[in-house]
Amino acid sequence: MSFELHESQPVKKKKTGRAIVLSIVALLLVAGLVAAGYLWNLGRTFDTESGKIEDAFPAEETRPEVKEESKDAINILLLGSDTRATRDADGESEDFGTLPNGGRSDTMMLVHIPEDRKNIYVTSVMRDTWLNIPGVGEAKINAAFAHGGVAKTVETLEGLFGVRINHVASIDFEGFKGLTDAVGGVTINNPRPFKSTSFKGMNFPEGTQTLDGEQALAFVRERHAFPESDYQRVKNQQLFVKALLGQLMSKDTLTNPSKISEAVGEIAPYIAVDDSLDSGKVASYASSMLNIRSSDMDFFTLPNSGTGRSADGQSIVVPDMAVIDKFAEALQDDKMSEFVESTDLTR
Repeated sequence: MSFELHESQPVKKKKTGRAIVLSIVALLLVAGLVAAGYLWNLGRTFDTESGKIEDAFPAEETRPEVKEESKDAINILLLGSDTRATRDADGESEDFGTLPNGGRSDTMMLVHIPEDRKNIYVTSVMRDTWLNIPGVGEAKINAAFAHGGVAKTVETLEGLFGVRINHVASIDFEGFKGLTDAVGGVTINNPRPFKSTSFKGMNFPEGTQTLDGEQALAFVRERHAFPESDYQRVKNQQLFVKALLGQLMSKDTLTNPSKISEAVGEIAPYIAVDDSLDSGKVASYASSMLNIRSSDMDFFTLPNSGTGRSADGQSIVVPDMAVIDKFAEALQDDKMSEFVESTDLTR
């Protein structure tokens, strides 16, 4: 692996500000529906309105074997897409690639749900992470999309971690807008004021404020207003989703059939899943996680050593393979709680 490390760049980011987890919202929302007794009708809405990702997985012979220790754990690859995605002034894409639902993938993360269903671990993979792409060589992870779509991306991550990815799901940023309005707005405590560069006239002052759908979309998409670009954006995305989760799991939401129905109806058209992930499977998973709350979730980025330059001059995120190997072993043995407790992921 050849690269030049830029030591002045951010190294490992705090696990409290990581990535969009809107797909997690969908799973937890369905969990609430199970408890509330509205599953059948709302499950039908999920199945009929959501899209399907065809050919989501690589050839069977390329996939890792499932270890006995982790056979009942669940690994889900989540892709945050953006139908409004553009390109930077230098022509470089701001995303991973085009997804089946027409969106352009902007965020990638692996969700690990252990066998005991007591926690959820969400690992964000920065789009410029320099990895080995099977059949391609060393490149940014977003190159996997260009060379083989979702299946090549799954193959790349399965090879890196040594575990199977059970499901793939993508959600469009636009889903933020309707879902936010459906729950009556989301209140956040913004630590860093900024003006939107994409939504004219939208300002986000420091402090507590309630966002409507259009404001939420502007808040989670902004990157050009910050010197740190993507790093600050993922912090804002996490801040918003934490607040949204609290709103979705509140008594006011879960005891209101009209509000729940509206929320599912708003989010379903912006979801695309692999062929095996229907409402029945989601409900099965969700029913085993009814006691999980946002405090039971751990968020962090794939361990890295900051940014650098590849041999051919590309700006990249340099993976910390020593820590990634330990992370992969924890996934394989279904011991993520031990990994999180023993590993410094806060730098």
